[in-house]
Amino acid sequence: MTSPDSAAHAEPVEPTLPVGVGPWPGGPDAWPDDPRYDPELLANGDTRNVVDRYRYWTMDAVVADLDERRHGFHVAIENWQHDMNIGSIVRSANAFLAAEVHIIGKRRWNRRGAMVTDRYQHVRHHETVEAFAHWAAAASLPIIAIDNVEGSVRLPEADLPEACVLLFGQEGPGLSPEALAAASATVEIEQYGSTRSINASAAAAVVMYEWCRRWA
Repeated sequence: MTSPDSAAHAEPVEPTLPVGVGPWPGGPDAWPDDPRYDPELLANGDTRNVVDRYRYWTMDAVVADLDERRHGFHVAIENWQHDMNIGSIVRSANAFLAAEVHIIGKRRWNRRGAMVTDRYQHVRHHETVEAFAHWAAAASLPIIAIDNVEGSVRLPEADLPEACVLLFGQEGPGLSPEALAAASATVEIEQYGSTRSINASAAAAVVMYEWCRRWA
């Protein structure tokens, strides 16, 4: 039970703020005359996880606008163990405006971490590493594997081409031997603590940000 003294010295609780925006002010007569806007969102409000630029826009309009500005890098993820990190990687790919996300292996993947951002991000499936490598070669996109294995180049010194595929492995085992063999280069993120590796989704965000720092 909480004593009066402890209650008096308790940390203040932050008020819960509303998410998004409410209905368009002024009612239907004030709605913008623009086909990008969704009448349902204008009427009821927009609580989606989107930047203010896209408030009240239809999903198709948002995707079309993103398609005009997407960056030259793709993101690929091996999916042999139904890794929960895949959703978070897709979310980061959306945040850093990747051209496309490629799922290698199992078609089904855990979407929970994506926080619905997969609706705005193009996702392509490849049954095998071989099929993925064939697609990348046909698209003239070098595969850059991200893994801290022998022979990897430190990220600051690594070559990250403007057009490429950043390939990530599973949490724990990392990339498969087949995936490493398909890559034209392997890059590692230098670490300074006791752990051998960082979380797969964190690693993906670090490398995507580094690509954007150089090219965006």
